[in-house]
Amino acid sequence: MPDALSLSDALDALVATAATAGVDGATARREGECLAATIAEPARGAFVDWSVATGRDRSSEEFMDAASRGRRYRSAPTPTMGQLSLTGSAHAPAYAQALADVALAAATLGEENPRTVGNAATAAAAQLGEPRTPAPSLDLPPAREQVPGVGDHFLAQMMDQLTQVQRKLTNLDLQQQATPPGVEEGALAPVSKPLEPGEPGRPGGFETVAAQPPQPPEEEPAEPEPEPKTVEELLAELDELVGLTDVKAEIHRQAAILRVEGLRKEAGLTSPTITRHMIFNGNPGTGKTTVARLVAGIYRALGLLSKGQLVEVDRSELVAGYLGQTAMKTAEVVTSAEGGVLFIDEAYSLAGDQYGQEAIDTLVKEMEDKRDDLVVIVAGYPVPMAVFISQNPGLESRFRTQIDFADYTDDELGKIFGVMAKAAEYDVDETVLARLRELLGAVQRGSSFGNARYVRNVLEAAIGRHAWRLREIEKPTLDQLRTLQADDLDQVVPDGPTEPVEWDPTPEPDVEQDAPTEEEPA
Repeated sequence: MPDALSLSDALDALVATAATAGVDGATARREGECLAATIAEPARGAFVDWSVATGRDRSSEEFMDAASRGRRYRSAPTPTMGQLSLTGSAHAPAYAQALADVALAAATLGEENPRTVGNAATAAAAQLGEPRTPAPSLDLPPAREQVPGVGDHFLAQMMDQLTQVQRKLTNLDLQQQATPPGVEEGALAPVSKPLEPGEPGRPGGFETVAAQPPQPPEEEPAEPEPEPKTVEELLAELDELVGLTDVKAEIHRQAAILRVEGLRKEAGLTSPTITRHMIFNGNPGTGKTTVARLVAGIYRALGLLSKGQLVEVDRSELVAGYLGQTAMKTAEVVTSAEGGVLFIDEAYSLAGDQYGQEAIDTLVKEMEDKRDDLVVIVAGYPVPMAVFISQNPGLESRFRTQIDFADYTDDELGKIFGVMAKAAEYDVDETVLARLRELLGAVQRGSSFGNARYVRNVLEAAIGRHAWRLREIEKPTLDQLRTLQADDLDQVVPDGPTEPVEWDPTPEPDVEQDAPTEEEPA
């Protein structure tokens, strides 16, 4: 197998895949750059390699900005990936694979660090996804069949990165390739081929021939796009989410109201105008983004939205550096969300200065102009959101539906951890979950507690420790590659061969964690 792609090559491949899928190349490349930055963020010197691969001047500020924007991609599909998946596009698997390749390449940036391994594993799993299979129990996900697959391929890649060997796991064995003496680095190396009977050659029955450059694959005729998911299918996905009982009931109620409203219009009956915009109140990691994505699909299935995509932004993506520019920037974002849902996380951060006020004024105007094909959902902590909405009459009159997202219980967080581990193709048993419950019992709860994001950070660190534990095993078994141990959840993660560093699983304050389903993350 060839070596893993460099980040530059992986980004180019992502753009090419996007073009095939009819996606804007610049948008796809930006998603890939942000995904790579957030994966490589813990590695010392990663911003230097990232800047080279992306063709930018060496700037840690640009790197950290990209990492901040991409953190949500470690646990949820990128907007483009989400849209392709939502519409059932035939190009979704190829785009997911290209994103996963970017994640793998990002794990090689900077100095070796086990935390980048965990980041890359969960990000690759979030982009790739897997077909849903029913689980016989909610306590633990069912064990996966011991057949080498995509997840094993990624696990082997990232483990080998820690030992400075670039290898890939095939369906049967591991093969290591090296550049022969006399061949320039980057050149195509000669390969061996079997000789026909009676054909002269060197001993062993092989002769050396020059490797041929790969030929571009022939374009296959485009497959017809599958039908988008129905309301019933999307509501079923909602019901599969862990916890969120009150949220599920309210979304079901909203879907029923809007369905009847549409039927009344079709019958020529007068119906009151129902405001479709919503406020999602809740602490970090309570599933607000996941539910918003499902709402977008439900509204499309009901015929209320033409596309059903979710565009997720925060203050930094709405506000510009100068007055006057903010209005244009906000209008562009709203235009990109037209036909779907615009999800504004921590929307209360727009209040308090003239720049944010300009964004709010533009948003109110755009919501009115595009009211027939746009839904806006604002989200954040409960108290700041109440103050934010009450301070602006234009917002208060448009956001009549508020949904409260409660914190997860310890049992629900345990289920979420099992779901995330299964999606990344790791096995956990009761001893691992018992260690997780110990961590949850010791952590201080409050408005900054990350809920599902906290257990996702614990899992990412555990994956890093798991890979570090296997670093000296040349050919680990499939069980070894997949099995997490309770000790992997210890919160001291080595940062080098001899000097460990303390790892703090406290979540980043600016990232919303998707809520996993009881079978797999949404």
